[in-house]
Amino acid sequence: MNELVRASPQVLICGAGPAGLALACALHDRGLAVRVLEQADATTLAAPADDGREIALTHRSRRVLENLGLWQRLSDIAPLRRASVRSSGSRVALPFESGGQDLGWLVANHRIRAAAWAGAQQRGIDVLCGRTVVGFCRDAEMATVDTLCGERHLASLVVAADSRFSPLRRLAGIGARHHDFGRSALLVPLAHERDHDGVAQECFLQGHTLALLPKTGRRCSAVWTVANTELPRLAAMDDVALAGAIEVAAEGSLGAMKMDGARHLYPLVAVWAQRFVAPRLALIGDAAVGMHPVTAHGYNLGLYGIEALTRRLDPARDPGEMGALLAYEAEHRRAAGPLYAGTNALVRFFTDDRAPVLALRRAVIDIARHLPPLRAAITRRLVDAA
Repeated sequence: MNELVRASPQVLICGAGPAGLALACALHDRGLAVRVLEQADATTLAAPADDGREIALTHRSRRVLENLGLWQRLSDIAPLRRASVRSSGSRVALPFESGGQDLGWLVANHRIRAAAWAGAQQRGIDVLCGRTVVGFCRDAEMATVDTLCGERHLASLVVAADSRFSPLRRLAGIGARHHDFGRSALLVPLAHERDHDGVAQECFLQGHTLALLPKTGRRCSAVWTVANTELPRLAAMDDVALAGAIEVAAEGSLGAMKMDGARHLYPLVAVWAQRFVAPRLALIGDAAVGMHPVTAHGYNLGLYGIEALTRRLDPARDPGEMGALLAYEAEHRRAAGPLYAGTNALVRFFTDDRAPVLALRRAVIDIARHLPPLRAAITRRLVDAA
């Protein structure tokens, strides 16, 4: 039989990833009583394993994290000073810079997760680990979440922060559009001979895409995106062969390369939830919008959603009030919609290897090189300085 667990919080967050814990910190600071349910154990949350992902943080995201006291907990932060984009067959690259201001910063995902956990612990937020959500229902006054271990949790508002394949979203009957790109990203940590000077490289090549993301020192993270049919060939490569293949694809821009850790593989699936809210329920982070990583805006968008939801919730009022939730949904959809659609269109354009499209890509890059106002507008979007 299910049992009622402790006093009911105002807000129950399902998912203790970097989005869920950042939201917990933000709502706590706003004066709301918060509880978090998470499937993983506390040891994993306190010292998460390196999953190979490097997160590009904008200036706005840095401000959000600073206000939560989480930026100050991060280490090994690599400044992103410039970016360079080139296409297969093009002799020149399209540069992006911000007049001496960093475009952003790159931080390992596992360090962000650890910082968010430490911030939640420092605040004394109630995080219950080892909980698998198996049931969700609501009435006019309260939402109920059941867990596999037999607990029942009541809250005025439940928040899904449990990944782009959100079990809670499914339990709530909210559908989502999944865009499977038929590709996977192989993340490869590398040490290299030459300085990268804080420059991120994005290379749209024939049949595959290669991004080189600068880390501290003479290190980078290579993100090699290939069709899923190519995965067996890459899997058969040993570390020396793989590093050598990336060195060749990068045209030796960083000199000799060698492996600097374990490789990780992620299938590329973008997700857009049909609704971001329902009675007594809100979706944040990847549960609302799961982005393709090419623009590196996934976690940034999640933080912007956290800002929007936190701003709408008044600790003196019912946090599950539908008017506040609908206002959050409208704001976050306005921010996320163009970015989501634009990113997917960009990916389709730059991964289409038909000859006419390749020629058009080269022409677009060449024209953009001679239009500084266009590059400046894109850079402002990247920097979030406006």
